[in-house]
Amino acid sequence: MIRTLVSNPIPGKPEFEELLDQLTAPVYDVPNLSRQAFQSISAATGVVAAASGDLEKARSLADKLADQLRNEKSTDAIRLFSVHALGELGRRCPQVYEKSHLEPEKLIIPAFNSNSEDLKAAAAQALGALAVGNHTRFLPFILNEIQTQPKRQYLLLHALKEVIGHESTNIVPIEVFRSRISEIWPVLVAHADGNEEVAECLGKLCVIDPHGLLPELKNLVTSPSARVRSAAVTAVKFMISDEKRPVDAVLQQCIGEFLQTMTDSDLNVRRVALVVLNSAAHNKPSLIRGLLDVLLPSVYSETQVRKELIREVEMGPFKHQVDDGLDLRKSAFECMYTLLESCLEKLEIFEFINYVENGLRDMHHDIRLLSYLMLMKLALLCPNQLVQRLDKICESLKTQLQIKPKTNAVKQEIDKQDELKRAVIRVVLALQKIPDAERHQQLSDVAAMMRSSPELRALTEVVQRDAMRTFAAGDVPMDTI
Repeated sequence: MIRTLVSNPIPGKPEFEELLDQLTAPVYDVPNLSRQAFQSISAATGVVAAASGDLEKARSLADKLADQLRNEKSTDAIRLFSVHALGELGRRCPQVYEKSHLEPEKLIIPAFNSNSEDLKAAAAQALGALAVGNHTRFLPFILNEIQTQPKRQYLLLHALKEVIGHESTNIVPIEVFRSRISEIWPVLVAHADGNEEVAECLGKLCVIDPHGLLPELKNLVTSPSARVRSAAVTAVKFMISDEKRPVDAVLQQCIGEFLQTMTDSDLNVRRVALVVLNSAAHNKPSLIRGLLDVLLPSVYSETQVRKELIREVEMGPFKHQVDDGLDLRKSAFECMYTLLESCLEKLEIFEFINYVENGLRDMHHDIRLLSYLMLMKLALLCPNQLVQRLDKICESLKTQLQIKPKTNAVKQEIDKQDELKRAVIRVVLALQKIPDAERHQQLSDVAAMMRSSPELRALTEVVQRDAMRTFAAGDVPMDTI
């Protein structure tokens, strides 16, 4: 809309300076603007400059922004806007900085030393925006800074991510950028030791050049560093999209080699492999369907509680147990839930239910909730198989409903117990919808317990009210007990 307004002869439209004054007024007049507001106003400023076609006015604007950034009396809001807008000018109207006395990169870099996290993040984004507009001038600057300024590395990698993210969404990446990939890749690999920003950049570069770079990424999976292996596997997550892309065919041929790291010796590498499998199952299940016979045993293996991963930590006078396997176990159950939705035909349901039962007995709140969600899904998708396993399942549900909070329990613990009980009640209501399920004695016993307890009756009413609110007109609400 702004571009149309500026570039067309519309009667009574505001002049360049007047329009900018109107667009940027909130920066000067409105306190506590959101980060998104600064980004939007800066982007609009860049659009006005580019659409006007008046390079002299655009350069005057850049000079004003530079003065505001240098001025120690400028408010934080004005400095934040100025940094963003200098970057957006470079992104949308790169000619502004050609044959100009301004060196925007040297104006922006000092903001990395600010005490304001917002200003530092804005500077990283702005530096990346400059390179989006002019790869030849600003990309080598960013790469050199990454290699020579280790204290600024995190922010500089954010700047590089801005460039790579832009190019990875282009149908045809700019050829100048393609020619720079051979310079970018080794810089990223050198900093791949435990940085998710780097993993994202590696993955998005592979989207741009899958044939050339995926073999290079595979080599990192055998690195002696667990953190580098983790970055290599995490990079795959950033190649997976629900849209059809050229990278899919290449990734299909080698994703199994990345997912083999589910048997890695390092817990975190195994966890990120499960995260990648979960992402593929959710966004593009065709990538992994043919591999599930090999992969599922590793997924199921991670649902087990491992005593050797539980350690005792002293916190003042108290001793507290820490389960180092929890995140890994949770990822396995999340993966199972996704596979149930997207790859049901590849699952042996009775085996699958065995591991859901592990989750019902798990001591961790989130894993139990995931297991209850899977039971509800199984009640819809595989009711006949689920009914055959109700004895053990109902025993676990009954145990959860019988748990009483400790006398010294804090409100958060009580709320978590109530949440689990409400989840169990939803499962029971879902099970009761299965034909002939009411004949099952164990299920009838659980339902009777829910009716006889005032506490459980009250929770059941809450669950049923919530269910009624979520059903659209014409849908059938959950049955009462």
